[in-house]
Amino acid sequence: MNTLIAQLIRPEIRALNAYHVPAADGLMKLDAMENPYSLPEPLAAEWREQLRGIAFNRYPDPTARQLQHALREAMAIPTAMELLLGNGSDELIQMLALAVAAPGRTILSVEPSFVMYRMIGLFAGMNYVGVPLNAEDFSIDVPAVLAAIERTQPALIYLAYPNNPTGNQFAVTDMEQIIEAAPGLVIIDEAYSPFTDASFLNSLGKWPNVLVMRTVSKMGLAGLRLGYLVGAIEWLREIDKVRLPYNINVLTQLSATFALQHKAVFDAQTQAIRAEREQLFMALNRLSALQVYPSEANFILVRTPENQATRMFAELTARGILIKNLHGAHPLLRDCLRLTVGLPEENAALLAALTEMVH
Repeated sequence: MNTLIAQLIRPEIRALNAYHVPAADGLMKLDAMENPYSLPEPLAAEWREQLRGIAFNRYPDPTARQLQHALREAMAIPTAMELLLGNGSDELIQMLALAVAAPGRTILSVEPSFVMYRMIGLFAGMNYVGVPLNAEDFSIDVPAVLAAIERTQPALIYLAYPNNPTGNQFAVTDMEQIIEAAPGLVIIDEAYSPFTDASFLNSLGKWPNVLVMRTVSKMGLAGLRLGYLVGAIEWLREIDKVRLPYNINVLTQLSATFALQHKAVFDAQTQAIRAEREQLFMALNRLSALQVYPSEANFILVRTPENQATRMFAELTARGILIKNLHGAHPLLRDCLRLTVGLPEENAALLAALTEMVH
């Protein structure tokens, strides 16, 4: 069997590790940048009532027209721009790669950033180039990125705005230089838009090669797996050709449409998370052993004392608190942990545990 696997499975796939999601049963889950607030019970009851009318025996609306309308209204999508929906942002990243993949073509991003840009590019048979961010503050090393663009002529460039896992917002002028130098598409990934006031959404149309990608996961709908791509119809018409039929299921279409009609509830939750983020940031900064990085997302990156990240991660897990250990994920993330902003009581428990560990 091993011989046959070696013959059939591409070497670059055999060299990869599958995306790992750790078990979280019984743990305080602060590892995956989820909104910790549940749907208020009156709304949950109304949602459950609507589920009674779903025709499970029928395929879903192939273009999710009602959901698209709800997204346009709730997210203030520019009227001149088209929408394309995906089963999470991951499927959109896959569609983009499949649409442009050709022998020798390259995907470029900065690093550290969202790992699926690289992984899905490799799945599609494309080359991947990651340009390291500046070590001091995780800002874009613009000369290095521009040199890489000139050298590799990438078909796709991904810029996460804010960036994951660092949490910072890149300078608009730096991003504009990259957009103007890019020979191909530039995808602005605004997955964490609920936690920042900055966006390129209203700049769509200024450049012919820019698309904005978002998700409803971070606003509180992670279980629905819904992402959306916004841009000129000429681009999205072509990318839509590689979309699998009926990719947005009936449960997601109904549930997301319902949730978007009550977006004010989720907006209040994300505002609470933003306030908690600031409180947690200030409290972490008082722990002199930690280096705490500013964040425009719903998580905070911290650097622990040298060679302590894995120990602290294990101790937190033993205390029932699951975070993300980034040590070893990238050289710039040495000794780093990523802390999702949770409920006030969860943040207090996390802070108390960290305080004990570093004193």
